[in-house]
Amino acid sequence: MGCLGNFLWFIFGGFISGLGWICVGLLWCISIVGIPIGIQCFKFATLSFFPFGKEVIYGGGAGSFLLNILWLIISGLPLAIGHLVLGCLLCITIIGIPFGLQMFKVAKLSLMPFGAEII
Repeated sequence: MGCLGNFLWFIFGGFISGLGWICVGLLWCISIVGIPIGIQCFKFATLSFFPFGKEVIYGGGAGSFLLNILWLIISGLPLAIGHLVLGCLLCITIIGIPFGLQMFKVAKLSLMPFGAEII
């Protein structure tokens, strides 16, 4: 399911999802202070482009928590809302449910991305 799922995902929603992460990453890279956050966005864009067969493990400490709060206020909510809306639209049909579940996985990641690892 991984290869076929990733191919279909990229065509039917993954491209838009990954493009959102890349756009946010480029906006963060405008300032020197935001470059580490922008680089993290580019890492998560790869998950958003091809999520099947990958898992996200959440962790981190106080630094990750502070970055997550800053992220949530500035960029996290718009990305999460976009992923949730697309996930709900994909879950309307039975065929789209696996894709909707992957969109929900990316939505959860877009709320608190720092301290998370992609395996």
